[in-house]
Amino acid sequence: MSKRTLAILAAIGATTIYGLNHTIAKGVMPHHVQAFGFIFLRVGGASLMFWAISFLGPRERIERRDWGRLALCSLFGMVINMLAFFKGLELSTPINSSVLVTITPIIVTVLSIFLIAEKVTRIKALGIGIGLIGALTLIFMSEGRGTNAPNIPLGNSLFILNATSYGLYLILAKKLIEKYHPFTLMKWLFTLAFFMNLPITIGEFLEIEWGTIPTAGLGAIAFVVIGTTFLTYLFNVFALTELKASTVSAFVYGQPVIGILFALLMGKDELTLMKVLAALLVLTGVYLVSKQPKRGLSSG
Repeated sequence: MSKRTLAILAAIGATTIYGLNHTIAKGVMPHHVQAFGFIFLRVGGASLMFWAISFLGPRERIERRDWGRLALCSLFGMVINMLAFFKGLELSTPINSSVLVTITPIIVTVLSIFLIAEKVTRIKALGIGIGLIGALTLIFMSEGRGTNAPNIPLGNSLFILNATSYGLYLILAKKLIEKYHPFTLMKWLFTLAFFMNLPITIGEFLEIEWGTIPTAGLGAIAFVVIGTTFLTYLFNVFALTELKASTVSAFVYGQPVIGILFALLMGKDELTLMKVLAALLVLTGVYLVSKQPKRGLSSG
């Protein structure tokens, strides 16, 4: 099997794990683990695992001038976005989360326009508009609450905050990714994030009653910590060694499909016409924003 084939399988693996995560993580929240307690486990566990494998990479020291940017990347990439996503998942539904997290490319484009003066084409502008309409449809036209979803509109709004924060992280992290080995970056990003999250997450972590969690619940927690946080990053890093970044990012379209099908299969959510239409709008918007302009065309 060629390295390219393995890279494609790795990208599919990461997308599959992300898609399954929406329902699996939701299954233990908030009855066994509350949202912020989950982040304590997720960030703390990933920190330990990235430190454990860091010896496989080169020995690098973070330059003094880069610590500020590193701290901001940690804040937006492993603190705000994770807290917002898991709290949103606690309040909303797996289908809503699997659709709204794919709006990140649209958010990145909008932020790039304002932060780094990136030129926007007519196609991208159309994509931004269509995608945001889909996202706003889920926020304002969803039912107020549902089974194990006490505040769907607020939860959906937190998914947008999650995507915005992660978009900022992607923009800020670009220079660091070009400069340092991934293992070096991840061990420090997650370590800083652990201490940033600590005052917010320690309370709910201490409330976890481990003796009452069934085996399936413990498996779900392990899946989130090891799979969603640790393995997905390793899979994506390997995929990027053989595939273009644009190719890897295209796998984002598979996440809502997997997420929706798995949620329906497990009986954890319901598919309505409004959700289908909103999902189509979001995915169309993401496609148009991600579409590479043809050579010779003006930027509009």
